Amino acid sequence: MIDIKVDPRLKSQRFRQEREADWRRLERLIGKVEKGSIADLSDEDLLAAPVLYRSALSALSVARATSLDRALIAYLETLCARAYFFVYGSRETLWGQLKGFFAGGWPAAVRGLWRETLVSAALMALGVMIAAWLVGHDPDWFYAFVPRELAGGRDPAATTEALAATLGGKDASGLTVFATFLFTHNAQVALLAFALGFALCVPTAGLVLYNGAMLGAFLALFASRGLGIELGGWLLIHGVTELFAVILAGAAGLRIGWAAAFPGERRRLDALAEAGRHAATVMGGVVVMLFLAGLLEGFGRQLITDTAARYGVAAATALMWGLYFYGPRRHG
Repeated sequence: MIDIKVDPRLKSQRFRQEREADWRRLERLIGKVEKGSIADLSDEDLLAAPVLYRSALSALSVARATSLDRALIAYLETLCARAYFFVYGSRETLWGQLKGFFAGGWPAAVRGLWRETLVSAALMALGVMIAAWLVGHDPDWFYAFVPRELAGGRDPAATTEALAATLGGKDASGLTVFATFLFTHNAQVALLAFALGFALCVPTAGLVLYNGAMLGAFLALFASRGLGIELGGWLLIHGVTELFAVILAGAAGLRIGWAAAFPGERRRLDALAEAGRHAATVMGGVVVMLFLAGLLEGFGRQLITDTAARYGVAAATALMWGLYFYGPRRHG
């Protein structure tokens, strides 16, 4: 019996001839995309691209297994790598992705959490009411919600004149320190409320409730001195944005916790992964809201000292966020 050995180069040439047309077509499609001409691709080309990519991967696997010549294997490796980014990579620029996030992705994600948002808002409101009622009946309860060192002298022991001075800009240094503390505290609560959501909602609910309680304690204290309206303007000029961010972060954490506790018919990990992606989109926007709140706190509140004007800014930001998230949407 005669053993006839076939030249590997001949096998490679035959292998290439049988499949080269598909490879060349895939190369042309990739070339158009790499030049920024994806709009020139037809529907047929877009549907064919994944099929051609899988065919090229199969050819690469066969070429490696049968030890075809190295030049062919190197060519297929390069082609498959380029095709991977074409098929699975992002087809949008960074600007396009940001535009899509702010124009549709973020608002849609927030609207998708409307139930959790209502629960989070209710928890914060409950904290405000409980603390305000307790402090209103016994001022010493104030220290249960706000530690003395963090209150910075704005506590039941302070005179009415001292409290009023912190709202009118006469005590600028103390005002700035306290405002910075409030912003830092709210930002930390927002991030923790989201991060701890996986623990079956309990830490998230507790943080949002406590955040409301701290707010309620301050409201009760200042209201008892006839400064409730002034404090409202001082807080809400940036607090509409900041507190709404905390509420949304709480809603994101509740979504994750609910998925962990009640995954339904899905596997728990699958439910958590889906909830995590949704919540992460919301949190991406929450970071932006906290940044904007910081600007309002750092500039707007310091420059606008009239109470009516402060309420005007608060109302404008509330209207803006309401329309942005829940207003009519343009389609198409």
